[in-house]
Amino acid sequence: MGTDHGTELKLLRPEEFDRWWDHLYRAFGGGPASTEERELDKSVTEFDRSLAVWDGDVMVGTSGAFSFRMSVPGGAVVPTAGVTMVSVAATHRRRGVLTAMMRRLVDDAHAAGEPLAALFASEPAIYGRFGFGAATFQLSAEIDTGRVALELPAGTDEVRVRYAAPAEVLDECEAVYAALVPLRPGMLARQPGWERAALLDPESERDGASALQCVVAERDGRITGYARFRTKTGWGPSGHDGTVSLADLAALDPVTEAALWRFLFGIDLMTTLRLRGRPVDEAWQHQVSDIRRCLPRLRDAGHIRLVDVGAALSARTYVAPVDVVFEVEDAFCPWNAGRWRLTGDAKGASCERTTDAADVALSARELGAAYLGGVTLLSLAAAGRVRELRPGTLTEASVGFGSPVAPWLSHGF
Repeated sequence: MGTDHGTELKLLRPEEFDRWWDHLYRAFGGGPASTEERELDKSVTEFDRSLAVWDGDVMVGTSGAFSFRMSVPGGAVVPTAGVTMVSVAATHRRRGVLTAMMRRLVDDAHAAGEPLAALFASEPAIYGRFGFGAATFQLSAEIDTGRVALELPAGTDEVRVRYAAPAEVLDECEAVYAALVPLRPGMLARQPGWERAALLDPESERDGASALQCVVAERDGRITGYARFRTKTGWGPSGHDGTVSLADLAALDPVTEAALWRFLFGIDLMTTLRLRGRPVDEAWQHQVSDIRRCLPRLRDAGHIRLVDVGAALSARTYVAPVDVVFEVEDAFCPWNAGRWRLTGDAKGASCERTTDAADVALSARELGAAYLGGVTLLSLAAAGRVRELRPGTLTEASVGFGSPVAPWLSHGF
């Protein structure tokens, strides 16, 4: 398959992987990458969904997709193309390389019957023109654990927390994660091989911190949660000044979650707890004594595209009854363009083509942003990106699209 400027797009062959991977890392700044990371990436790469763009014998673009399943409001786990490894050589900007790769990836997802596509955007401005909208957000924090206390729920003391070797309890931790997937939109059902990503721990990327550590939480002899983290010692004029960096935390119930946070806050010689990429509605924010000393920061995370509007909107449920006709603009995926009637409630939904008058007009990008329930249609309308054509219908649809818990794209890819 050719592009607009004489380059050629081809499927990646296994023997080309190292060259492909090196090109990707150069495009992302050329930082250090470990052998362990390279080997893991190769083991999960789907070569029949991975692309390379060539200018003669020079590789100038990379991209691919993973065959994921993502939870949506209502608990269904929906086939999703996880768009990944996207790079274009700095020498080949504005030559249609990215557009050709996205065209192929989205077309392949459509042919495979995947209603959704998802990605993490290195630069958020890039993917709106391909119909992706920022649908999930993530929270980071730098918590001064020497000055911030926790007020924890009753029952926390009944939870036992113990150290465990990360690899030895991997299966039990994965069972906790799997139980949580249908409860929060945006979480990815773990595909075979991906569980090893949680244990990736090359010394070259620890920045002086410890090897990966793990604790598990138990109730009635059963593992109900876990936390993985690293510690880095530090000493200042007034004494110890160490940092705990949280890699992952999951819990099946509020008291287990509280017990794990209490443990992380109380590790000896540590005065800072660093969080990255957490759900925006986690309970610790309401348990801390001083949220300002936690320095919370918000940023976009998962960008979602509806590859098939009818199938995607039918796959989820709606917290309040909806009966609305959308006029959808979608130049990149013209099979989505036009009018769709969505009817649904908390039990199920149907979305079909219609010739009825439209109630709400929007583009595929806005549908992607609102799809998981973390961005409201009303807020998008206030930004000028959604138009209400029949009074009252936008509020109804906006409420129905909501989610009781914030969506969260649970691991990178």
